[in-house]
Amino acid sequence: MDTIQQLKDELTQEFEITKKFFEIYPEGKEDYAPHEKSMKLGPLVNHLADIFNWPGFILDTEQLDFAKTDYRPASFKSRKELLDVLNKNYNSSKEHLEQAKEADLEPSWSFANNGQILAKWTKYGAIRHAFSQAIHHRAQLGVYYRLLNIPLPATYGPSADSQ
Repeated sequence: MDTIQQLKDELTQEFEITKKFFEIYPEGKEDYAPHEKSMKLGPLVNHLADIFNWPGFILDTEQLDFAKTDYRPASFKSRKELLDVLNKNYNSSKEHLEQAKEADLEPSWSFANNGQILAKWTKYGAIRHAFSQAIHHRAQLGVYYRLLNIPLPATYGPSADSQ
């Protein structure tokens, strides 16, 4: 089994689906949130675009300590910039995976805050977690779009709007 190829395939599949959502991003709605406890639309899509940088970041590092990092996701000011960020992050992670070896997936990787470990996986597990995060946040985005009456693109099959 070629784990690296499977990760590249999954990265590409999730990228292609996310790109369809970003291509219909409603500019001017960055401050929209369906509930006071919900993330606003602009930060949500920014976070989702950033997740596509994570596989490369994970392969290059041993940990992300939120209190000790200068890591900052790119931000966007238009749909075009959002798509540019997504493409840049996807291409970076794809390149990292193309250069990776199976053994590169075995070391530990963790999230921490000021030295306290919050979550720990193998690098393979951390990359798989990143894909799960992308799926989760894209589903949130689908709810936002539905509430804004924006037809949803197909994901793993047709949506109610694409039939």
